[in-house]
Amino acid sequence: MMNQAWLKLQNGSDIRGVALDGVVGETVNLTPEIVRSIGLAFAQWLSQQIGKPITELKVAVGHDSRLSSDTLKTAVFQGLAKAGCRFIADSGLSSTPAMFMATVFENHAYDGTIMLTASHLPFNRNGLKFFTRNGGLEKDEITALLTLATEIGTFEAPPTSKIQKIPLMDDYAASLVATIRQGAGQGNKPLSGLKIVVDAGNGAGGFFVEKVLKPLGADTHGSQFLQPDGAFPNHIPNPEDSAAMDAIMAAVNHHQADLGIIFDTDVDRAGAVDKNGHPINRNRFIALMAAIVLEQHPGTVIVTDSVTSTGLKQWIENTLGGVHYRFKRGYKNVINESIRLNREGQASWLAMETSGHGALKENYFLDDGAYQIAKILIKAAQLHAEGKGSVDELIAGLPEPVEAKEYRVKITTEGFGAEADKVLKQFELFAAKQPGWSLTPNNVEGVHVTVDAAHGHGWFLIRKSLHDPVLPINIESEQTGGVAQIATQAKSFLNQFEQLKSPKYSRSIETSATT
Repeated sequence: MMNQAWLKLQNGSDIRGVALDGVVGETVNLTPEIVRSIGLAFAQWLSQQIGKPITELKVAVGHDSRLSSDTLKTAVFQGLAKAGCRFIADSGLSSTPAMFMATVFENHAYDGTIMLTASHLPFNRNGLKFFTRNGGLEKDEITALLTLATEIGTFEAPPTSKIQKIPLMDDYAASLVATIRQGAGQGNKPLSGLKIVVDAGNGAGGFFVEKVLKPLGADTHGSQFLQPDGAFPNHIPNPEDSAAMDAIMAAVNHHQADLGIIFDTDVDRAGAVDKNGHPINRNRFIALMAAIVLEQHPGTVIVTDSVTSTGLKQWIENTLGGVHYRFKRGYKNVINESIRLNREGQASWLAMETSGHGALKENYFLDDGAYQIAKILIKAAQLHAEGKGSVDELIAGLPEPVEAKEYRVKITTEGFGAEADKVLKQFELFAAKQPGWSLTPNNVEGVHVTVDAAHGHGWFLIRKSLHDPVLPINIESEQTGGVAQIATQAKSFLNQFEQLKSPKYSRSIETSATT
């Protein structure tokens, strides 16, 4: 009989679960036995997809700094060995983007790779991401993989004596160095004269200092939390987390750095801090990347998620001359929509989510935080050499809201997806009748409302969460007190539903007006 609990480990386009005890109320559900079966299933699935016998497959496995990584990695190796894979490689501490690059690097060229990570989630979590030369697996492919694993069931662990260690991160870092040198055009040390500090949050991003920045000539004194430690003793490695951003901002200010860089645990996301200690994340990070990309590809479409600001749209279209296209939340949704546009003949060179996930057409549409930083460093080196200032000046005119907050309304019923759809349908009818509110045109997710100056002066989006039983509400306002005014009006409607808990303040979104 199929084990339905295994299928619940799916988290969109990857697998995530509780891998360690230590958090009250969270039972371990991602065990070595399950991961072993998933490893075997991946080998079988990969063999069918590329038409290559399992005995000829080359598969590499890497992990971030999580405490459960070694145990689960061994389980993956056991599953691959049980399947009969000819060549199994251990890349050790790795970044998620590097694991994809292992499928396209000429000196590696693996048929498939597996990355053990749970991104920025707490220490007790872990998960698996999968890659082929076509990119990361999609949601339906993860479903098929887990279904196959449940059919296989558990089995006794076989020996794994033929695992070969590979220097993947050395090769990946060397490719970034080459990219920056070529793009900057300032010789072997284009970052000479620049002080750049990195906060890796004890994740997998510490390599960036020794293997990328120092060979390029940067002064990296003041970089912090570079040693991998899956207990994350200093802060969560997450460019969206306020404590994490406070830490890198403090480092930039204390060491008077020209630029600060922060990565998430597995380095597929990034954020930055300018020389004045101001954050470059969320809308500001997208704006900076858009400025760089549109200089190279005038008029291109920039695809973002649905919660980006009105000011960002104005910036991209009116100042930079590009096209801003808001799409659904979820980094795979944003990336796949950009790929679709290109396939249909509409150039789109950048896809970015406010979480820090970003992908460029020139880089396989891979969500790679280190590559995004490489693009920023190229521009920083050029500006420095020309005596034209620093990268923060590229977004100096970005319109930003006075207030920005996120609320999360919890759905208490079992069928939360259907309940969310019902609420959103009724809320759309409600919003259309409210004085000063107007439904934003060309919206593709949830209910997006533009609010006039008399009723809050801003916009908000209420949508269904991708995975959780909540309705997130993102609100921005151009006036002090506007967010509260908009939230109060929205709450008056939502309070009529017994299945909803009253909207709770979740977090303040950093803006230039509040820092």
